[in-house]
Amino acid sequence: MSQIFSNILFEFSIILLYAVSFYIVYTVIKFFHFAHAIVFTSGAYFTYLFNQIFDLSIYISIPLAIINVCLVGCLMEWIIFKPLRKRGSTSLVLLLASLGIYIVLQNIVSIVFGDNTKSIRTWPVREGLNVLGARITMVQIIIIISSIILVLLVAGYLHLAKTGKAMRAVASDQELANVSGMNSDKVILISFAIGSALAGIAGLLVSLDVDMTPTMGMNALLMGVVAMIIGGAGSIRGIALGALLLAAAQNFGVWYISSQWQDAIAFGLLLIFLLFKPEGFMGKKVRTAEI
Repeated sequence: MSQIFSNILFEFSIILLYAVSFYIVYTVIKFFHFAHAIVFTSGAYFTYLFNQIFDLSIYISIPLAIINVCLVGCLMEWIIFKPLRKRGSTSLVLLLASLGIYIVLQNIVSIVFGDNTKSIRTWPVREGLNVLGARITMVQIIIIISSIILVLLVAGYLHLAKTGKAMRAVASDQELANVSGMNSDKVILISFAIGSALAGIAGLLVSLDVDMTPTMGMNALLMGVVAMIIGGAGSIRGIALGALLLAAAQNFGVWYISSQWQDAIAFGLLLIFLLFKPEGFMGKKVRTAEI
């Protein structure tokens, strides 16, 4: 049983980090950002590029990968989404543009690196540490600690920093934020930078533990979105609860049923919440008023 809880904690940390990265971008742009999946993948492949192909140290490769992933996210906003918004494009058009970006970039990754699995784990394979009867590797411990610290820092930034408060204001009402003197385009660009950096970090952290493929980001995107919806898209605390419930449901399902049911359990949980509590754990019901 202790091994199940160890696995839940590990899965929770990864889902939480990626869900928060998606949440930061989604709240200001208000459409399903499919291309966020390739940002996750890019974190792993940029790390592979610098570490395995350019033969740089892993301690240099990781910061370079994060910088490049951040640039990828910002370029999406600057070159594609901002011009579309200026033309008055609807959320559907932006969603389709995002899907197109994902397909193009995912195929570029496949062409450059191939469709076969890659790995940056060149260190010797060692038996996991025994922690309260559960086996967990040092890499997994680093991933758990890093993910939780990053989420806490982001939560503090959103509530305490001036730019973080501006991001929350734009997320709440973009037009009102513009009237108040805020530059919503600048705030959205910052949101893309932060969200993309977090997604890239999540991708490279996963690549330190398992192998990578060009399509790895889509499953991560879906799990992150499920966690955000069942937790409530209005707060990081709600997303944390959603990520914990999702990780627990999946791991108990794998333990008692089969690993083949992992995705089915996730989307079954999503359907239950959409039917009976669509606002999620921490979400608030929207009241409509007639005038």
